[in-house]
Amino acid sequence: MLTAGEVAGLIAATGWVVLVCVLAMVLVKLARLLKEATKAVTELNNRLTPLLDDVTLTVNETNRQLMAVEAIAKDVKQVSGHAARLSAVTDTMFTGPLIKVSSLGYGVRRAIEARRPVRRGGPAGGARPGRVK
Repeated sequence: MLTAGEVAGLIAATGWVVLVCVLAMVLVKLARLLKEATKAVTELNNRLTPLLDDVTLTVNETNRQLMAVEAIAKDVKQVSGHAARLSAVTDTMFTGPLIKVSSLGYGVRRAIEARRPVRRGGPAGGARPGRVK
């Protein structure tokens, strides 16, 4: 028969065997996990490089388009400034003489009306028919 020390040694050895088996299974699963993670990172890296190249091209094209839009906006600002100046010149050229011609016409009409003789036999007070004072 086995002595108490031998039974204790047998139990301890069995415990160590079970512990080693459990640790071996954990290490095998960890190795599989690391292998899958490495594979996933490699696939991601293979997909990421072309994607980053596309992003770089897109950003460069966007910058080029923004420069073109900036040039167009600058030209529009310049044209609107020229249009404002042209409007001011047109206003100055036509408004002043138009006011003068209008004033001259009004003055001539008043002078002609003042020189006409007042008609007799018309409405009282010398008012002309169809005119309101």
